[in-house]
This record gives sequence, structure tokens and C-alpha cells, in this order.
Amino acid sequence: MWSCAWQGGGHVLTFVGLGLYDLGDIPLKGLECIRKADYVFLESYTSRLSGASVDEMAKYYGREIRMLSREEVEVDPEPVLGLAEEFQVAFLTGGDPMVSTTHIDLRMRASRRGITTNIIHASSISTAVCGLSGLQNYRFGKSCSLPYPHRAWMPLTPAGVIRANRERDLHTLVYLDIREECCMTIPEAVNLLEDMSERSGFSIPLYVGVARAGSESPVVAAGDASRMREIDFGPPLHILIVPAELHVMEKEYLEMFAGL
Repeated sequence: MWSCAWQGGGHVLTFVGLGLYDLGDIPLKGLECIRKADYVFLESYTSRLSGASVDEMAKYYGREIRMLSREEVEVDPEPVLGLAEEFQVAFLTGGDPMVSTTHIDLRMRASRRGITTNIIHASSISTAVCGLSGLQNYRFGKSCSLPYPHRAWMPLTPAGVIRANRERDLHTLVYLDIREECCMTIPEAVNLLEDMSERSGFSIPLYVGVARAGSESPVVAAGDASRMREIDFGPPLHILIVPAELHVMEKEYLEMFAGL
């Protein structure tokens, strides 16, 4: 029987992955650690459980959950690290904790202060998209994040990543912006990427969109920009893939399960 690594004392920071969608996705190891923790923190700007509210999570885990902003994780994580020097602290994230470089940085900061750290892994969108889309895992290149434009600011970095990957015949996983008040949708992302690619002098012939991975009824659809704009993908979370040239098996899979 697995047991929490911190049962002997405090000054432990454990990164707990919550999985993809709802309360049922958390590993048993993670649930045990949360229920034994002195303090529980949650960040929801890199990912979140769209199938469960924070209140539902707190009730299910039986613990008070303290929400963290981006600044409290990336710039001034003292509230987390200060407590972890004396107590057992659980740091919760949607998906798998160490997919985000933000969390890697936080673990390194903790280690420099002599805080013991542990990781409890969970299912991640970066692998789930392969099963849902049929796109082969080893053919994915560098991923990118797609932010909402801010006034006249629209970075072309995502277009550059996609173009470089396609030149190497690699797929691109595009993480869509998550904000407090809204989450980017697949049609919004397609519109932004169409504009970016036009400015960058290339075209994107095919997209694959995935909505609510990990739920009982995820939506997966493939097509060009016009088709993706017409599809109702429903509530978040959404994620987008820009494929390279399709292998025959990938094409057949998308035809069977994504309406290509």
C-alpha cells in the first residue's frame, strides 16, 4: 500500500496532478496526500478542472483550498514556500504538475531552501490528445501557447512554432489561453492563427480541435478553418492541434473519430 512520503514530518511540498476533467481523475496517491496536508493550494491559470468547481473540490477532498494567482506562483511564491518550510503543503494543478515550466521553477526554488519536494503525476492533455486524435505521439514537435491579443499586441510566436514544426513534418500542440473570466475556444484560436499565418506568409490546411478531454463526451473534430469555425465545441477546456502531413493511419483515425 502506497503511503505519503511526508508522514514523518513537515517541510514537504508535494505537487499533485488532478488529471484532465473532474473529481474522479485524481490519483489515489494524490487524494491521500491532500487529505493529510496541513495546507492545500491550487493554481488554475495553466490548467483547470472544467468538470468541477473549487467548492466541489474542497468538499470532496475535505480540505480548505487556497487559490493562487500567476504572480503568487511565478513572482512571489513566499506564501507557499514559507509554509512548506514548516508544514506539509500540497500544491494542486490540473493535468500533470510538471508539464508547466512554472511548476518546475517552483520546485527548484523549494529545493534551494531545503524543502523536500515530491510529485504525484496524473493524466495530461499532452498525451490524451494522441488517443483522442490518433496523431502519433513521437511526431509532435515543440508546443506553443496562444494568448488573447491585448489591444494592438499580437505576438506571432505561435505561427513561427507551427511553421517550423510543419517544415520538419511535425505536429504542433497549441495550448489555448485560460483566464479568470473566460477560456479561449477553438474557433477563436483558429481565427487568431489564420491571421497570424497570413501575416507570416504561410497557410494552415488542417486543424484538429479537442474539447473536454477526460469527460464522458469529449468533442473531437478535424478540418480546415471554415469547418472549425462552424462547429459547436461546447464548454471548455479546448485545445488545438495543427497537424503535419498525415500518416495513412492518422488520416483514417481522424476520418473515423473526428469527421475528417
